[in-house]
Amino acid sequence: MKLLLTAISGLLMGLTTAPFSAFYLAWIALIPLWLFTVSNNNFSLRMELQNKLKIRTIIVNETSLIAFIWGFAYHGFSLFWITGIHPMTWMGVPWIFSVLIALFCWLFITIWGAILVTIWSIILRFFIGSKEIGNREEGTGIEKNIWVKNNIFTAISRVSFGVAIWCLLELLWNQGALWWTSLSYTQSPNNLIILQLTKLSGYSTVTAAIVAINGIFAESILLYSQNKKQFSLLILTGILGIFLLHLGGLYLYIQPLINDEDKAINVGIIQGNIPNTIKLYAAGWRKAIEGYTKGYEKLSNQNVDLIITPETALPFDIDEILKNSSFYRAILGQQVPVILGAFGSQDRSYTNSLFMITNTGNILSRFDKVKLVPLGEYIPFENILGKIIDRLSPLDSHLIAGKPEQKFNTPFGQAITGICYESAFSEHFRRQANAGGEFIITASNNAHYSEIMPAQHHAQDVIRAIETDRWMARATNTGYSAIVNPKGKTLWISDMNIYQLHRGTIYPRNNKTLYVKWGDWLTIILTIFSGILWMIANYNYEK
Repeated sequence: MKLLLTAISGLLMGLTTAPFSAFYLAWIALIPLWLFTVSNNNFSLRMELQNKLKIRTIIVNETSLIAFIWGFAYHGFSLFWITGIHPMTWMGVPWIFSVLIALFCWLFITIWGAILVTIWSIILRFFIGSKEIGNREEGTGIEKNIWVKNNIFTAISRVSFGVAIWCLLELLWNQGALWWTSLSYTQSPNNLIILQLTKLSGYSTVTAAIVAINGIFAESILLYSQNKKQFSLLILTGILGIFLLHLGGLYLYIQPLINDEDKAINVGIIQGNIPNTIKLYAAGWRKAIEGYTKGYEKLSNQNVDLIITPETALPFDIDEILKNSSFYRAILGQQVPVILGAFGSQDRSYTNSLFMITNTGNILSRFDKVKLVPLGEYIPFENILGKIIDRLSPLDSHLIAGKPEQKFNTPFGQAITGICYESAFSEHFRRQANAGGEFIITASNNAHYSEIMPAQHHAQDVIRAIETDRWMARATNTGYSAIVNPKGKTLWISDMNIYQLHRGTIYPRNNKTLYVKWGDWLTIILTIFSGILWMIANYNYEK
């Protein structure tokens, strides 16, 4: 029953993500995991440090399995769209191997997410000691909790420690190559009020809030049979916490959005709708050239200042495009700047790039994708895995990553740029905003997946716009191209799987949120605060 309840609560957390967007479930879906993690904890720190066998036991036991199942259910449900890479028969991959590759990718990223939750459970149990709260008398012979003598202090200590660990682990996972499912994105794009808090310390602000509220509710349940007065106090604290968090977000949300009309940028977005099954072959090339050329010409006649195309809109080497293509001739004729998604070349390899082409047909700036997709655009540990898994891209050459410190200049100021998968990496956008980026341009493909993937991608971009307090224009290949304002409000969004053009307006901004200036300072403070509480508790234990 514990395992079943844990799996259900993990699935409920999965339902909070787009496009299901039952974001309110996130504020209770962690409670079973918290309860089982704490209530199954029957050891003290001192005993564990003196017994290596018991230390090993804490890592491989029922509670660790419970945490793994919760993480597997949440990440597995949220990321099941990755199986949409099947079928890959259009790439020459046999049907059965296509299925196996899709399942491998899904299992790999799901287990990677489940490991985060499992490590959280292990660390929390290792440091908090046994769960013995309530009314206990000295000398009863019951093993004493290292947080003894004050139930509320015990609960606060555990909640603080649990929040700090989760935020630290998300920060660590975010530094790697494989990341998507932060708890914060469960609130996007529908709960814009709470997402305003990301302006303070990025996505970790919302993650911390979710874990803290769940922890407070769980601790109140643990207190119920022991002390109903303290139970009521914690329940009210949790409810008040949700109210105050949203009240703070509302305050930020209602602040006037001041735009400089003199600097308005009228952008045109082309959604080419080129299926992956033909994109990198002759039929796709012809359709891309025709569709993007006509779209460029039509938007140019609507007096736009800048035209934006999706990731690899024209899947050619940029040199070939500039030599002889109808699209380039249209640029020379219409003389409207365009951000073009194409391939660049570097050291006998390719880059997935955006090129800022001016009205005279010259390349003003280039941005090479920094965060490549593991197993899709490159193979981690290729010397080993490359012998087992064929590259999921039909390109003959390797894709290589761009440098993190790149700047993307446009005729209208410096842009913050993200290509597809990079939308999940908050620091990627913060770094560019701190370096002078004034508005956000994201370009994505998103083809070959169900509607769930582009919906979640849009949710990620909404958070990035709020964190940096920037206007955003999203250009995608197959759907959910959008205009998003700095409050996270989507002013326009395209339909799925259609060719579509749109003219919208964005505004440059040069202010810096606390997050842009200071980064994820909240996680650091939470870690220090929980460490102090832990030392106080250990001091009381020694006494």
